[in-house]
Amino acid sequence: MKPHRKIKSFVCRNSRMTVAQRDAFKRLAAEFVMPAERFLREVASSDINKNIQLSCQHAFSWHPVTFKKDSGCHLSQKALGWHDNSFCILEIGFGNGKSLLTSAKENPEKNFIGIETHQPGVASVLMGIEKHQIKNIKIFYADAVDVLQKNIPDHSFNVIQIFFPDPWPKRRHNKRRLIQPEFVHLLTQKLKQDGVLHLATDWEDYAMHMMTVLSNNESLINQAGKNQFAERSLQRPIVTKFEQRGLRAGRKIWELQFALSFTKLSGEKY
Repeated sequence: MKPHRKIKSFVCRNSRMTVAQRDAFKRLAAEFVMPAERFLREVASSDINKNIQLSCQHAFSWHPVTFKKDSGCHLSQKALGWHDNSFCILEIGFGNGKSLLTSAKENPEKNFIGIETHQPGVASVLMGIEKHQIKNIKIFYADAVDVLQKNIPDHSFNVIQIFFPDPWPKRRHNKRRLIQPEFVHLLTQKLKQDGVLHLATDWEDYAMHMMTVLSNNESLINQAGKNQFAERSLQRPIVTKFEQRGLRAGRKIWELQFALSFTKLSGEKY
């Protein structure tokens, strides 16, 4: 299968960071933010912290990784200081990170990796990590497609979560939607056997598109039954800003859980 197309599913809308966010990014990024190529390039050219790039290259306490020409750096849980067989959850597009932080606090025995392109959101998570002394989160400040292709080994995650991705509701923009056959194929490569792909959206048209794409992937099985949407999962511990916005607008929340092999969840946690 051809690599995922280069059309971006997101537009960088970085608002100005608060003083507290800038301070958190400056102090904590080298410890908790993965050394993805975009992160290294952007912090090097910013005025947030001219020393972060040097820290990324030489002072990641959890970072015995090898950079290979044209292939990025490949990270394992062991390289992050975690046990290789630990239960690991990836959240793509965590926004302000409230759901990610809550899940990590409530499940200290599990490990969480978040990917986000919104710098203030990354900084907010860093502030939460420090405030609550969370030890089981690492972050990529980068494009999820690039991270998955260049930095993540296959069969790495028990769960991949994508909650309320940009719906791109105008028909001419539908091609920018993140959930496409090529991207789902990439996600399945990163799931462990019995791993779960967990999606949620408040846009019915996008939900139906998601159902079609996931149902057409022969390696995935709908845990709720053929063409059925899942009940709200306990693994979504809070109502996020985007979910609240959809509910206020009168939109229904659509949730999907597909797995590499059938594992009945019945609304329980993973």
